[in-house]
Amino acid sequence: MYIFKNAFKCIGRSLGRNVLIGIIALIIAVSACIGLSIRQAAENAKTDTLENMSVTATISYDRQSAMNNIMEDFDPSKQEGGFDREQFSEIMDNAQSLTLEDYKKYASAESVKDFYYTLTAYLNGTDTFEAVTTETEEENDNTSSSDNFPGMPGGMGGFSGGFGGGKNPMGGGKMSTGDFTVIGYSSDTAMTNFQNGTTSVTSGVVFDEATEDLNCIISEELATFNNISVEDVISISNPQNEEEVYELTVVGIYKSSESNDLSGSMFGIGQDPANKIYLSASALQKIIDASAEADEANTDSDEETAIKGTLAATYAFADVDSYNAFENEVRELGLDEAYTISSSDLSQFENSLRPLNTLSSTAGWFLIVILIIGAAILIVLNIFNVRERKYEIGVLTAMGMKKGKVALQFLVETLIVTMIAIIIGACVGAVSSVPVTNTLLENQIASQQQNENNIENNFGRPGGPGGDMPSMPGGFSGNFSDIKNFDDVFDSTANYISEIDSAMNLTVVAQMLGIGLLLTVIASAASISFIMRYDPLKILANRD
Repeated sequence: MYIFKNAFKCIGRSLGRNVLIGIIALIIAVSACIGLSIRQAAENAKTDTLENMSVTATISYDRQSAMNNIMEDFDPSKQEGGFDREQFSEIMDNAQSLTLEDYKKYASAESVKDFYYTLTAYLNGTDTFEAVTTETEEENDNTSSSDNFPGMPGGMGGFSGGFGGGKNPMGGGKMSTGDFTVIGYSSDTAMTNFQNGTTSVTSGVVFDEATEDLNCIISEELATFNNISVEDVISISNPQNEEEVYELTVVGIYKSSESNDLSGSMFGIGQDPANKIYLSASALQKIIDASAEADEANTDSDEETAIKGTLAATYAFADVDSYNAFENEVRELGLDEAYTISSSDLSQFENSLRPLNTLSSTAGWFLIVILIIGAAILIVLNIFNVRERKYEIGVLTAMGMKKGKVALQFLVETLIVTMIAIIIGACVGAVSSVPVTNTLLENQIASQQQNENNIENNFGRPGGPGGDMPSMPGGFSGNFSDIKNFDDVFDSTANYISEIDSAMNLTVVAQMLGIGLLLTVIASAASISFIMRYDPLKILANRD
């Protein structure tokens, strides 16, 4: 008790010096509190979001890995005539895609909460039903009858998830993009645009999810352009066989808030949201099967004309832990290592955290620098304090007080001053941490977006190095079946976490107390070493 009483008295006698120490400790405390709060905010944002996050995932063939394996096996010294491009194309085209039965088998995994899929095909209009477009007739003809996409082995038909019938069910031949993107949904859950409010029906109703009837819903623009009303019948045709026509009954008309920037894209007018036709997956499969039968019956030509469908299956999980368990489960169910499991939800979430994580990392380094500089200053001040009070130390030890207790008194003095500064600093930091963090985060996001814009400007085209094609969603392995209706491809705007609601909590308080104790020990260590070396008799004898 005497040590504490004497410590308080000594703090009062050396008030100026202790105020200086307190100010330095206060600056360290406020800086540390803000830095720790930023790091804690990043951790809280990640933890809270993941706990409440419903995760979806897809399975796709890893074409990139297959290509790398082919390149590794290629030995220029043993292969005559250089790289065998035909063999390469054949291997890539014959990459086996999963069937709907395969997808359903993997949906039986215990971790899967829900399973749904979409089936996408591309069809042309007819004289009585045309696509919405601002292009000239000549441009429209060139766009809607395009062949293979450059740089993609086997064209659209070779994509993973290709499905349908005909002479080449895997779709190794040509495929037109078509005037219309016809999308079949397996269930209401699969209609994510309707679930999230991006799209809604304004007239009529949505088709029954399991129906095989050729009932569809079309956009308001498409209905207005062709003067179509609910219950009218529209006709669409096979892009590679215009005589193959299918009639659909319009049971509903929808409006969409999607951007229509795709109307003049490399994918053609069919990717314009206004030219999307929705129906059930069973109904679209019925059209694909009928087209395959028509192609088989056509013996006059060896050219394949069957409509191809692209299957995109989605697995939904209750939480991230279930998603992480999914891969082991499907491997046990027989999924080959050539297939990868990816989640665009997690990729987008991780992307949204990039500015906050960058700020957290910067705050961590800033905290380390502040602690090092602050500890060094406190050490110097404590050394001067001990040297100035050398006579006091000599008197106390000459009176019989052990050096350890004298050192403890100096440690208590430093601890009291430091803790008072830490408490005040924690209060100041608690009030200022959220606005300061949000301001820094806003600047970080602006800086990151400016950097992305600079890259695009340097390349002189949208998307930077990728050209007109924006960044692909996470997990994209070269297969457009990984992408849900191509919507994610053109959503290049990152939804960054731009604001936090709270940052200070008991964890930060505990860390602040730990920092106070650490600073006290470090600052007192040098002064204690001096005290333990002092000889009281020499101190008293050499006093001026």
